[in-house]
Amino acid sequence: MLTEIYIENLAVIEKERIPLCGNFNVFTGETGAGKSILIHGINAVLGQRVTKDIVRTGCNKAIISALFQDIDDSVKNVLSELGIEAEDEILLTREIMADGGSTARINHKTATVGALKRLGSVLIDIHGQHDTQILMSSDRHMEMIDRFGGDDSLLLSYQECFRTLQKKAKRLSQLVKQDQEKQKKADFFKTLVADVEEIGLKMGEEDETANSLERLMQSENIITALRSAAAAIDNDDASDAVSLIRDAEGSVDSQSDYVPEAEELASRLKTTELELRDISETLRNLAENMELDEIKLAKLQSRSNAIRELTRAYVCTGDELVSRCTDAKAQLKDMQDNAEEIQQLRREKTELLAEVSNKAKALSNYRIETAKRFTSSVAEQLQFLDMPGVRLEVSHSVGKLTLQGMDRMELMISANKGESLKPLAKIASGGELSRIMLALKCVIADKDSIPTMIFDEIDTGVSGRAAQKIGIKLRELGSVRQVLCVTHLSQIGIMAEHHLKIEKKQENDRTSTKVIPLDFEGRVREIGRIMCGEPPSELILKSAREELLRQHPQFAKENEN
Repeated sequence: MLTEIYIENLAVIEKERIPLCGNFNVFTGETGAGKSILIHGINAVLGQRVTKDIVRTGCNKAIISALFQDIDDSVKNVLSELGIEAEDEILLTREIMADGGSTARINHKTATVGALKRLGSVLIDIHGQHDTQILMSSDRHMEMIDRFGGDDSLLLSYQECFRTLQKKAKRLSQLVKQDQEKQKKADFFKTLVADVEEIGLKMGEEDETANSLERLMQSENIITALRSAAAAIDNDDASDAVSLIRDAEGSVDSQSDYVPEAEELASRLKTTELELRDISETLRNLAENMELDEIKLAKLQSRSNAIRELTRAYVCTGDELVSRCTDAKAQLKDMQDNAEEIQQLRREKTELLAEVSNKAKALSNYRIETAKRFTSSVAEQLQFLDMPGVRLEVSHSVGKLTLQGMDRMELMISANKGESLKPLAKIASGGELSRIMLALKCVIADKDSIPTMIFDEIDTGVSGRAAQKIGIKLRELGSVRQVLCVTHLSQIGIMAEHHLKIEKKQENDRTSTKVIPLDFEGRVREIGRIMCGEPPSELILKSAREELLRQHPQFAKENEN
């Protein structure tokens, strides 16, 4: 339970240490005294979002600490989840900096705000006017009915089976997707292999075909060049090289009688003539032996086109395509489908779906019976809370299977005799909402493990006898849970075991809020103030004293002592 709250520099609260009892604690005070700041502070230390505006003007930071003692196993389990050594008490601390940052600590060790929030969720349950609206959400109704039932074995068994079904379905979906992807890949590989094998492409063939085609396409030019060269050398023409050399030889030889060197030069010219004739003959032979094969050219062109089209289609070279074909064959050989496992999973999924459906039906039947007891208990509480004509039923429908089952449940209410049942969310009166919420919390209080409950102005819209009944219920609730309540009604304040007054004062031109634990006489004056304002008359004070003594006989014994 929450035994102490420490607040420093939080809005108008300068420094306050607030002790609490383990039963019913009440906070009262004038409007604007700072009751909402107290709730903000508790929310902050529980990890809720805060802004830097909450820091007291002129201060560097605000500090809020909450000390919890008598820790139960559920809280220790959360500590263990967070990696924190479980102890018999927990100190949560939150510091909010004026520049907007914040720090968190658990038992003086640095922690995350998320850890505060996780731990706070099992330590305190806060109910304010906004939370009342949350309770009006139909999604929460079935959760309350389940908690009221107390036996979660059917739900846990269903959820275990449902999660197994989800895992099987997920695995099946993955395998089917894998098989589809494998099939696409296999189809691609098969097409690639078929395309390559259809044209019989071999390693190195692309370059070889290109070179052969290039040479064949150049054959005509080569033949023409060889013949032209041969004709230029020896073509029985006065201008060919042989004729010119022969004329030069005759001219030089005719002068050999006069020029001794002329005979040798004539001989060399004769040798050149013979060499040129031989070259010319060789060129002609080469030209005659080189055939222009049109059929071979057409075949090479066709082969080259086929290879080029395939390499363009697969965006790679011919040799790369041959390698990919080899790899594709190997992968196709090793590739196995998941048909057997898929078939097995489909059988298991069908069996699990039937089992989950049966468990969902059993859970649904249990919820229907629980809902009857739940509405009866809530109606009983509401009758006590001055709503005698109330009628409650649960609207039930079924839908698709989810982790919570197949049920859809919504509380329907008729607040007065003769009125038709309407969804709980349609109730407009704030007083009715407050009492309905309190009734709901009362019937599930002993099913809830959260040790501390905080009610912020649960008395909205009520007064008189209804307010007194709310006070009685809060005190009853305080016998099984620690209860903190912010109120402006004397009927509720009188019922508390521990009364704290929130008071705003001005000191040294600064406004500050004090939280003052009240003794018996202090409670008498505060209850009197709430009943008729300041200053309370002697008659009002007498009435307040008598009512306090009637509700708390121990005060009379204390005064006697």
